[in-house]
Amino acid sequence: QVQLVESGGGSVQAGGSLRLSCAASSSGYTFSTYCMGWFRQAPGKEREGVAAISTRSGNTHYADFVTGRFTISQDYAKTTLYLRMNSLKPEDTAMYYCAAQPGVYCYSASWSRLSEYKAWGQGTQVTVSS
Repeated sequence: QVQLVESGGGSVQAGGSLRLSCAASSSGYTFSTYCMGWFRQAPGKEREGVAAISTRSGNTHYADFVTGRFTISQDYAKTTLYLRMNSLKPEDTAMYYCAAQPGVYCYSASWSRLSEYKAWGQGTQVTVSS
């Protein structure tokens, strides 16, 4: 069982930055091989993939709409996932969630597929004003 807790959301003006964190814990398992992802959901819209990282290789994937602005990373112990968000836009306003796929790498064709993820956090709100 993997538990995920996000933090770091808040309200910023357009052009500002935030860093989201996701603390991961699991009883009896290590995080040596996980696909960890960040997703977001704006009011009235479907949840969408933002970025993902394979914890073993460090390979990353990004949605086109955040490439060059957001950076996904993990700490050395691979127990905390980060999302650094720069040059924020009002359209980035959403609830941001982290999610985990145990025991697999992230793949280009599937990293943003919600059904692939087995554990989800409760989310952290990001609001960007113009």
